[in-house]
Amino acid sequence: MELDEGLCVTDCERCPRLVDSRSRIVNGVGPADAEIVFVGEAPGADEDEGGEPFVGRSGTVLDDALRDAGLARADVRITNSVRCRPPENRDPHVDERENCRGYLAAELAAIDPEIVVALGKVPAENLLERSVAVTDEAGEVYDARLGETSHRVLVCVHPAATLYDRSQQDTFESTIQQAATLAGEGDGDGSGQARLGEW
Repeated sequence: MELDEGLCVTDCERCPRLVDSRSRIVNGVGPADAEIVFVGEAPGADEDEGGEPFVGRSGTVLDDALRDAGLARADVRITNSVRCRPPENRDPHVDERENCRGYLAAELAAIDPEIVVALGKVPAENLLERSVAVTDEAGEVYDARLGETSHRVLVCVHPAATLYDRSQQDTFESTIQQAATLAGEGDGDGSGQARLGEW
């Protein structure tokens, strides 16, 4: 496993199709001691070009929701289930997610956040290792084991869903606020630790 001290994958050729389609490996960004880690699916065209997860329209939606919850992008860590752009922006295949899972596990173990937010179906299923009905389960918190560590995972709709279905906006924003509260961050009431004890 080739992770440098900054939790970045410096070289990987485990998935030949992704190696061919990427222009770079897109690593997580944000504090190495963040209380909240957002996990997306995989880099898209904008992310592949810029080298940072969740930029473009989805990134703007996420940034706005973070701001409304009293957080900034600089306060949280944002990463992906898979660090290389799949061809034609397709969903990463199961084997590709599995190949990258160790990197995600190592990143989360090193950061040890209060809450991990799965942004959409692919990261939720990757983290929970089961089928997830995101719309129905948004706002639910589950225990998930990755490698040697366990994490609290909060299921959230993907920010892009709000662009195509405005009815998802309230669900998305309330889940981001819930993440801030659970972590004791932002405009929450500071009861993140106590709330986590209830799960």
